[in-house]
Amino acid sequence: MSSQVAAKRVPGLDGLRGLSILLVLCGHAVGTIGFYNNPALWSHTGDLGNLGVRVFFVISGYIITLLLLKETAKTGTISLTEFYKRRTLRIFPASYFFLLCVTAAFYLGIIELHRGDLLHAYTYTINFFPERSWWVGHLWSLSVEEQFYLLWPLTLLVLGVRKGLKAAVVVVLLGPVMRLGTYYFWVSQRPDIGNSFPTIADAIATGCVLAGYKQDLLGQNWFRKIIDSKYFFLIPMAALALNMRGGARLRWAVLETTINLFIALCVCRVTIHTKDWAGRVLNSSPLVFVGVLSYSLYVWQQLFLNRGSAAWPNRFPQNVVLAFVVAVLCHYLIEKPFLKLRDAAKSRSVSSSTASVTADVPAVALAKASLPVGAAADISTSS
Repeated sequence: MSSQVAAKRVPGLDGLRGLSILLVLCGHAVGTIGFYNNPALWSHTGDLGNLGVRVFFVISGYIITLLLLKETAKTGTISLTEFYKRRTLRIFPASYFFLLCVTAAFYLGIIELHRGDLLHAYTYTINFFPERSWWVGHLWSLSVEEQFYLLWPLTLLVLGVRKGLKAAVVVVLLGPVMRLGTYYFWVSQRPDIGNSFPTIADAIATGCVLAGYKQDLLGQNWFRKIIDSKYFFLIPMAALALNMRGGARLRWAVLETTINLFIALCVCRVTIHTKDWAGRVLNSSPLVFVGVLSYSLYVWQQLFLNRGSAAWPNRFPQNVVLAFVVAVLCHYLIEKPFLKLRDAAKSRSVSSSTASVTADVPAVALAKASLPVGAAADISTSS
């Protein structure tokens, strides 16, 4: 990465991503041959895979918002072209390479796909396609991410930072309404409650709200006491406990929103307390490495952690080993070369924007003034 554009990685978040993908792996490994498939145990854990994805969503909303606020503070605006270019180089290469492999396997008769799988997968709309097969089913979360990338920077650009963040708060509050409304009034989409964008966007919006108001919240004594408490470990334990509880409508109305808020508290905590025991674990090299691999690992694990297959590659523990091996290959052979292109483009963009900022100081000052109190201080150290 060019030194001109390299920024500090936000402490703790790679490790938190690592824990998240491990939750996904555990959730998907349940039921595969050779795994410890004790119904008495796993029936009480809830959907660990969904919980892991929910953590990814909160982190994504947090990081993307920090980057957009940083760009706004520096340049006075948001370049949609540059944003979409960076996201394209980050997301598309690995996911489309995976889809090309899945397509080839389908036409060679190795796997079976449902009618419409490929169309919705290639267009990032599979989160609105309940009939999807296992092989591409996990791409619903990438579809949610892409829809977020399409909408959020445009929202901040059109509404401005303050109104945009207020809109994110509204999305958080409306999350339960959208889930219950879908259940009662959009029957065909009931199977995808929690997958379709309107019913899961509040998880990402929770991260957006945290990014925008984090410094303001940390200035409140009650919030700081929660974040600094030696009993903070009860927060992630409570999130895990809530993930195990409740009927569908209770989850949609209350529990999922509460879990999102608890995850946001964890994100806030790990970015501040990096030297306590939890910080040392999250910033440890093995967990950070898993976190760095998390995108490729998430994309490819679906082919190996298939509880409906008795084939050797789908049996535990080789299914997990194979998922890691392919993820490492994808990360270094597919992801990293395109990330270098992204960083080179970012370096050129930074150079040109620096020149324009120097020529338009009042505009930048106005942009900083439009940020919530304390936001500029937080984004200066974001990755």
